[in-house]
Amino acid sequence: MINGERTIARPLRWGMVGGGRTGQVGYKHRTGALRDGTYQLVAGAFDLDADRGRDFGTKLGVAEDRCYATYQELIAAETGRADGVDVVSVATPNFTHFEITKALLEAGIHVICEKPLFFTVKESEEIKALAEEKGLIVGVTYGFTGHPLVHQMAAMVKKGMLGDIRIVDMAYTHGFNAGDDVGAPEAVQWRTDPKRSGPTFVLGDIGTHLYYLSEIVLGDIKVEKLLCDRTAFIPSRAPLEDHATVLMHYDNGARGRLWVSSVDAGNMGSQRYRFVGSKASVAWSDSHPDQLIYQVQGEPERIMHHGMPYLEDESLAADRMGALHTEGLGDSWSNIYLWIAQAIDAKMRGDDAFLASHHYPDIHAGLEGVRWLENCVKSADQDAAWVDFE
Repeated sequence: MINGERTIARPLRWGMVGGGRTGQVGYKHRTGALRDGTYQLVAGAFDLDADRGRDFGTKLGVAEDRCYATYQELIAAETGRADGVDVVSVATPNFTHFEITKALLEAGIHVICEKPLFFTVKESEEIKALAEEKGLIVGVTYGFTGHPLVHQMAAMVKKGMLGDIRIVDMAYTHGFNAGDDVGAPEAVQWRTDPKRSGPTFVLGDIGTHLYYLSEIVLGDIKVEKLLCDRTAFIPSRAPLEDHATVLMHYDNGARGRLWVSSVDAGNMGSQRYRFVGSKASVAWSDSHPDQLIYQVQGEPERIMHHGMPYLEDESLAADRMGALHTEGLGDSWSNIYLWIAQAIDAKMRGDDAFLASHHYPDIHAGLEGVRWLENCVKSADQDAAWVDFE
């Protein structure tokens, strides 16, 4: 169980690009990072409006002279300080991720980046090679993948408790884009602009969460080919999609279905997962995050609760609140940030043995998410044809 004890020698000096007052995502990053004594927020280029960003940063406790107008200013100033940042989180729109991440790595700074990581596999592979050359960590923030019951499902699959995996069924839908975009806030406008969002809307914005979480649970089981059918129910969003269905064939013979939509009118937003094996199935949803439904063929249904001693060690190791209290998104983000901090600390100490067995959403996870998106777009552009996953 995680209890707040410091697990690294000193807090990492942490900065942010983006994540300012007018956006929601920055608070999620700070909620995750500032909980276990592993990060200290010391610098930031928080906003395109430099004055607003400076005012916001100082109210977070950052010194005024370390609240920068641009990420370029942040890099130039912080790399010249003995107490400069160790790591920077990139919480900006998709189209900026590549250039900011590349500049930070070239300056010798570890990076934690929003998803989807970049627009193309080529960009992702370039950043992966650069991070390896520089000996730096790139972490990716896949929100609910730090939840203890996600790791319970992964342990159950790995230990054969479900039998041979046959069916993977996932959905992440909400209705917040069911109307047109007239008068919509900038957070909606950029997500539906191909120049700023990339080649997808909901597939990249929320579908990558499903895909990476399923990778954690399924372990060595990989997608072999897929079919993607996508559409824009709001025509102005085309060629980007606000609704998509992806069918997947896995290399063990399993079949998968993934549904993402931002026009699911009336739905306040939820992720839903079901993994079905030859002996049993498990189901989990972030709308009831404390409960894992475990169904063994021929036996009564069981509701497993987080934090209980009957769970696997892998789940209990990620638990924070204990069984009596709810574990939610903030707890999951804290786990992700903690695991990335431990990876950065190990990298700085040259502890390759620790890194070889340590799990966190890394550059490879981000790259595979981009690879999945590229294959989805390839299929959709061929009128929802089956394509080999490559």
